[in-house]
Amino acid sequence: MRSVSVFGSTGSIGESTIDLLTRQGGTETYRVVALTGGRNVRRLAEQARVLRPEVAVIAEEAALPALRDALAGTGIETTAGPEAVAEAALRPADWVMSGIVGAAGLVPGFRALAHGGTLALANKESLVTAGPLLMAEARRHGARILPVDSEHSAVFQALVGEEMETVERITITASGGAFRDWPLERLARATVAEASTHPNWAMGQRITIDSASMFNKALEVIETREFFGVAPEQIEILVHPESLVHALVTFRDGGMIGHLGAPDMRHAIGYALNWPARAHLPVARLNLAEIGSLTFAAPDPARYPALRLARDVMAAGGLAGAAFNAAKEVALDGFIAGRIGFTAMAGVVEEVLSRLSGSGGVGKTPSSLDMVLETDREARRVAGVVIAETSRI
Repeated sequence: MRSVSVFGSTGSIGESTIDLLTRQGGTETYRVVALTGGRNVRRLAEQARVLRPEVAVIAEEAALPALRDALAGTGIETTAGPEAVAEAALRPADWVMSGIVGAAGLVPGFRALAHGGTLALANKESLVTAGPLLMAEARRHGARILPVDSEHSAVFQALVGEEMETVERITITASGGAFRDWPLERLARATVAEASTHPNWAMGQRITIDSASMFNKALEVIETREFFGVAPEQIEILVHPESLVHALVTFRDGGMIGHLGAPDMRHAIGYALNWPARAHLPVARLNLAEIGSLTFAAPDPARYPALRLARDVMAAGGLAGAAFNAAKEVALDGFIAGRIGFTAMAGVVEEVLSRLSGSGGVGKTPSSLDMVLETDREARRVAGVVIAETSRI
């Protein structure tokens, strides 16, 4: 029986993963090792009662008594806290979903690779902050990393049977988010509620806002470079409002292979879960005759400054990715809390990168995960200072 763990099981990626595991036989097909959630005790307990993991972990330590009460009598071990989440990754599993959002998913993903199994990677921050280290760790343990971002799964699928040296360009698409048609001058007044509504995808609040600012796509540009080993100039972004073409690969003979599908994360998750086979998945089938047409456009640099910052990060190298992601997370917290406006987020990130570059804080090539985590902490500290300064203006 195949063993699996799901990190971030109560988030949008985790919920889709749980849905597929349940549809594919649940405990009759899989031995579930660990389920971890953030703070949603009720949902984590519901999932645990269905899939019977060895351990259920809630990241919010104060929520442990409630989780214990909810799972009393089940025989399921319960623990809490960030370190408990990381410790759960030390339990061997054949297949691990890394679905925790943000830098919090970095350590569990690294630890899961030590078992030599498959890491289904939805946590894009792992590659952005520590790509070379993560890939080296996978090679060291004979583990496999399969992409779960819809765009990178699409590229991965388009490359089946192809040689990387024949790739001329990789194009990943973006919906453009909630504000793709807004007048530029209105963006500074955008509210959290407005930024939290995605036109196509059903996702959590943070990634939905990142879609509106295109910070999620900025992370995915860096992720593309790290996962597929292509040069930054080989990566292209297109705004595709329909969100049906997830990626395109152009080859040196001029041919292009694209991946189309409904905007449903269960496709990418299911592909990683069943790879190298293709299993039946409960996703909508496209009717191209009914769709009629697809549209594409180059992203507006003034509307999406995050994309320029991603190019700057790739040019800088070293620990710039770790600083970029940490600053982005703190800036997003600032926007959600009402401390800064929507358009100020990019300015905060740029200022953090500038200050750390000036101090030499991001120029070093990371040789350990500790270096990445130290840069993450310092970038968060500096971002807090920048937001405080911005709030006073």
